[in-house]
Amino acid sequence: METTETFESLVRAEFTPKSTYLNTASNGLLPARTVAALHEAALLRAEGRPLTSLYEDVEACRAAYARLAGVPATRVAAGASVAAHSGVIAASLPAGAEVLTAEDDFTSVLNPFHVRGDLKVRAVPLERVAESVRPGTALVAVSAAQSADGRIADLSALREAARAHGARTYVDFSQAAGWLPMDADAYDFTASVSFKWLLGPHGAAFLVVPEDFGGLTPVLAGWVAGEEPWDSCYGPVAELAHSARRFDLTHALFTFAGLRRSLDLIEELGVAAVHAHDVGLADRFRAGLAALGHEPVPAPGSAIVSVPGLGGRQPGLSRAGIEVSNRAGNLRAAFHLFNTPADVDRLLDALAG
Repeated sequence: METTETFESLVRAEFTPKSTYLNTASNGLLPARTVAALHEAALLRAEGRPLTSLYEDVEACRAAYARLAGVPATRVAAGASVAAHSGVIAASLPAGAEVLTAEDDFTSVLNPFHVRGDLKVRAVPLERVAESVRPGTALVAVSAAQSADGRIADLSALREAARAHGARTYVDFSQAAGWLPMDADAYDFTASVSFKWLLGPHGAAFLVVPEDFGGLTPVLAGWVAGEEPWDSCYGPVAELAHSARRFDLTHALFTFAGLRRSLDLIEELGVAAVHAHDVGLADRFRAGLAALGHEPVPAPGSAIVSVPGLGGRQPGLSRAGIEVSNRAGNLRAAFHLFNTPADVDRLLDALAG
């Protein structure tokens, strides 16, 4: 684990925000090393140099994400969006299968199951997901942390309930990977985008599958899904990759070039240190809100804080150089490693005014 001094020096070297940026739940800031890598990747294309290093970046990202997720790299697929990964899982289910979801979870987790048209999709409050698993439930699909308000799912209870009823589990870590320790091996399928708490550019998302692929068919497979990709460019893929790479989508090479450096930074800092920093700031904000007479949505242990009734303050806060989100009338603040106690206090002062 990094010392506080090393943590702060690393962060100061990488981030130079021009605002009080408290909106990582929408987009994370790019570290300086990531910006430099994106610039170099663009120059490779502009100058006609070989792109070999960009393909190496994809595999480095796969390995780094696997370490964060606690699984072998052979179980990690590199794609472009959680919606696409959800779609592959949805396509694997038999007609009439029941999918249990949390009410108002993020659309990319839910919608692919709804558009099938022949699945039974059942939504219950987040707090009731585990108790709502029943015989005949085929899949439980939920976000580890809710995008709208930061509530954290009781994943251990969900896992045990699913196991008791023979249901598979699918967890989206998009609002958690990077600050909340994750154990992807505990679930059948997990996914995450990389442009939020993992601090990468848009255009990359990871899917973790079981060793036996969990009955998934690589319905989106193209040439990169071949065991020998460069021999799979024409005609049907003769031999799919023997690993989760069979579920890869064509790689946004610039994105992975930048993301490699962002993931390096997360590993250098350590998720445990990032977690302590982020949640500490969120708790400081919760305490300050209480002093102002505001009650946030209960989400203990979360780096995301949502305050009912204050969403309308977002435009004025933005004009004052404080970036937060308005979600269904709630003000949502999301704290990450580049934030400081002074950022929290500035937001509290603005809300008090």
